Amino acid sequence: MTNPMKVPLLDLKKQYRRIRKEVQREVRKVLESQELILGPEVKRFEEEAAAFCRVSHAVGVASGTDALLISLMALDVGNGDRVVTSSYTFFATGGCISRLGAIPVFVDIEPRTCNLDPGRLEDLMKKLSGKNKRPKVLMPVHLYGQMADMAALMPIARRYGMGVVEDAAQAIGARETSSPAQRRGRESIAGAVGDLGCFSFYPTKNLGGVGEGGMVITGEAALAEKVRILRNHGMSPRYHHRMIGINSRLDALQAAVLRIKLRHLRRWTEERRENAARYRALFQEADLRPPRVSLPEERKGVYHIYNQFVVRAENRDALRDHLSKKGVGTEIYYPVPLHLQECYRGLGYREGDFPESERAARETLALPIFPELKECQQRYVVQAIEEFSSPRRAQRPQRKEFTITKSKK
Repeated sequence: MTNPMKVPLLDLKKQYRRIRKEVQREVRKVLESQELILGPEVKRFEEEAAAFCRVSHAVGVASGTDALLISLMALDVGNGDRVVTSSYTFFATGGCISRLGAIPVFVDIEPRTCNLDPGRLEDLMKKLSGKNKRPKVLMPVHLYGQMADMAALMPIARRYGMGVVEDAAQAIGARETSSPAQRRGRESIAGAVGDLGCFSFYPTKNLGGVGEGGMVITGEAALAEKVRILRNHGMSPRYHHRMIGINSRLDALQAAVLRIKLRHLRRWTEERRENAARYRALFQEADLRPPRVSLPEERKGVYHIYNQFVVRAENRDALRDHLSKKGVGTEIYYPVPLHLQECYRGLGYREGDFPESERAARETLALPIFPELKECQQRYVVQAIEEFSSPRRAQRPQRKEFTITKSKK
């Protein structure tokens, strides 16, 4: 390969340059107002985020982790309760369960999407049919920006009397158009299907702040009010505590920046989807197919927002080393499934219990997918992978240019 270039996994500086003037103007307004915690700026962001997600209520909190924690608290999850979730996810999903003294019960994933497998969930619930073992909450994860199969998961949860908290930290704006809800004229929106939905505004997310931030959404007024109280030490009215909460209030500065970014989010998501389509065309052009490299699959009828573009390769670690030497940024989401984490040894899980989660941990690799990614950078990434997979074939001349048809918004 000639003319080596640097292709970072994510370049937030490019995004900031696109909105610098808007951000600086709104940040100055907040600083001049000195209303820095909650306040009118947070309220406006909550209203706009609720409208974006097509729900009645949105409550800003201090992080995506706190969104999960407070949602479980709102459903009265406590010591000894069982919460079912995926073994293949970021640690906060399981950690919030354990933090409340509850017991995480893990389920394996679908290999195509890396999301929780409804069939395996059904099998688990049949085994845990006794009242003493029946889980209290189901927490599906919409991993990488694609919704889990909520049309299949929700009936199982309701049949067994479980509350549902959606871990949509990576999936704001994701949706499904082929569910039973759509046949009634509505789309299923990530975070808006279960009892509560949780988002993260960590800077690397599609909607990222300038620090930590998170949100809980719900269609139930009573749950929304409970979340608002829990995020503020369980206080309502001031200095009167009906319950024990935590300090998890969203900063006004974060809300101001997030309000600006929310206005651009649909366009940025379309740019990510166009980059994903371009990757698929480039991989097809290079004839890179399994078992050398497998591309992420979209379930039929879903709108994937591509928080990550995750490929799979049997020799993943060697491929990652090769790409690093070529200046291509990558990341592994995630190298160790939760059931094999050291802190969960006491739960009794063993290697081999969840083979698909374990295989994903060995094979998955995230490539750059951010909106500002250039076509030449994507070509460079794919050519680097081609060089690793087929060194001789990778020496042939560059192919003709092509265009990507923009998907409908």
